Amino acid sequence: MTNTLHPAHDQAETLRTIESDPAAVSFQDDGQVTRVYAITSGKGGVGKTAVVANTALALARAGKRVLIIDADLGLANIDVVFGLTPTYNLNHFFQGQQDLQSIMVEGPFGIKILPAGSGIQTFIRLESHHKMRLLEGLDSMHNNFDYVLIDTEAGISENVTYFNTAAQEILVVTTPEPTSITDAYALMKLLSTQFHEKHFNLVVNMVSNENEALDVYRKLTMVSNRYLDISIDYLGSIPNDRQMNDAIRKQRVIVELHPTSKIASAFSALASQLSSDVLPSEPKGNIQFFWKKLLRFGGEDK
Repeated sequence: MTNTLHPAHDQAETLRTIESDPAAVSFQDDGQVTRVYAITSGKGGVGKTAVVANTALALARAGKRVLIIDADLGLANIDVVFGLTPTYNLNHFFQGQQDLQSIMVEGPFGIKILPAGSGIQTFIRLESHHKMRLLEGLDSMHNNFDYVLIDTEAGISENVTYFNTAAQEILVVTTPEPTSITDAYALMKLLSTQFHEKHFNLVVNMVSNENEALDVYRKLTMVSNRYLDISIDYLGSIPNDRQMNDAIRKQRVIVELHPTSKIASAFSALASQLSSDVLPSEPKGNIQFFWKKLLRFGGEDK
């Protein structure tokens, strides 16, 4: 299948535009259907949650209505990244104690967050009725959000595969580290061979330069072209930046704390890329979040 490398000159031009005038970047507005991205990784330590938080903030700064779902149901930390202390979390929802609106908290620029619990094993493997309840609860919010970003746990657990297959798009985060690349490939292989996922998006985090990121993309596409029937779209890279550690310590998102930094510009470019992607005209097969809206969008539910 075809692998897509978005032109480097287009990315460079986007970055230059953002650095000179962040408000100048235009975002397409389809106004018809909520876009759901599962942001995932083969291993921990690749900065996946930071990618989720900063991309969400970049989208929100561009006027998009964004919901983050913390799908690491045993070791949640998206609330920590934003410096929030939620009273309730998804554990309370799955236990039937609260509805989704009650556990939702608000982050900067109006971002909404569905936090998960931490240090609790009860829901590290969701039962079918939990999955259906979440599906129905989210579908009831059908008109509330332009983007839903799902921060999955790392690895290849059953919850990881569920959230990836339920999302419209899968965005894999990796780094130039060899073990990270290997684990990213293993995740895509599992989702392809066992769950029939055919399309993936790739972001390479913590890079020294763009050539390093492109080398990671080339390695993954070379092996996937040889052994898997999938396509990989390269959406860009995020530079390694010591300011990220400062933001984490302060429990602030770097796009908010250092909005004119190179790394903030990279996240804004990624948000612009997500906004320019063409949506699928119909669900990809399995149970999906906001499936009713997708059916209407595809003309199958009149």
